[in-house]
Amino acid sequence: MNRKRSIDTCLCLALGLAFGFLFWTGSTVAQDTFSIVAVDVTTGEVGSAGASCVGSSSYYPHGAIVLSDVIPGVGGIHTQASYLPGNQVNAHNMMVAGSSPQEIIDWLINNDAGNNSTTRQYGIVDLNSGSPRSAAYTGINCLNYKNDTAGLSYSIQGNILLGQEILDSMQNRFLNSPGTLAERLMAALQGANVIGADTRCASPYQSSSLSAFLRVGKPDNSYDSLYLDLWMAYPQTWSGPVPVDPIDSLQTLFDQWQITTTLKDPKATVSLHVTVMYTEDGKVLFDFSECPENIHLTLEILDLAGRLLESRTVNNKIELVDPTGIASRGIYFYRVLTRHNHMAASGKFFIK
Repeated sequence: MNRKRSIDTCLCLALGLAFGFLFWTGSTVAQDTFSIVAVDVTTGEVGSAGASCVGSSSYYPHGAIVLSDVIPGVGGIHTQASYLPGNQVNAHNMMVAGSSPQEIIDWLINNDAGNNSTTRQYGIVDLNSGSPRSAAYTGINCLNYKNDTAGLSYSIQGNILLGQEILDSMQNRFLNSPGTLAERLMAALQGANVIGADTRCASPYQSSSLSAFLRVGKPDNSYDSLYLDLWMAYPQTWSGPVPVDPIDSLQTLFDQWQITTTLKDPKATVSLHVTVMYTEDGKVLFDFSECPENIHLTLEILDLAGRLLESRTVNNKIELVDPTGIASRGIYFYRVLTRHNHMAASGKFFIK
């Protein structure tokens, strides 16, 4: 039986972009994106969220998340519209060196990695020792509808949008929703959860986007290991309507993340390494070989609405799931529970 390994999805937290990926020098264009980057001076958190009609591919492994650069304790940068890694790297280095958001944008305009800053869009915010600063830029040759809006602690921007109402709705949700920075960022994304928010996704996908992400870093986090790092992406080759809008899928992931973090009992919590694999004939394999012996586990399969499709006791190091009997083509969640119903691992997988 031939097997193909997938990404390790333990706890369903994407570990962020490998910084080396930022140095890729291809010229692929990432347009049609709406996003928000923000800081919370009370907690010192830096947050980033967005969505795009760019799906997952070899260039953009998790879709829109490629544009997000969260620097814990410092600030956040979004580089979108005709995305070039070189611009993101330069912006990152300047922020680490102490440049302000406006100084970074001014420099990028005059030193564009592709010699055409008119097609770029930026949103940058920093903590600045408790006195946050923000700046935004939308090049005149970004595709319509395009615009940005910014406050002291946030910047919202988008291009190839349905209209100004998308940005206004995101801003209204962010400013008027209660809760943590993560909750307010998620609310902002839901403000853009309409078919064709990103106009290229209206047809044939019948969705707001093909990919979405939500990231928050605490001051003591490392660059590549954020407190919250979630993403959802359909492949760029997807055809026809998507089963669930990526923003709704991200909301489900976020809700699940909140439960596992706020209700975590350190004495009872077990974190297990579970890997998803696929066979050539479409079956899904869950590899428990790195889990401890003699531990009672239950594997549950859920759809994107959170409905339980299957529950089984884990009796083997490799558990095979034949999707033909439980679900149709699409993206699904799994979770692994201990004897006392503590969640030990969770993630998502594809049924082809």
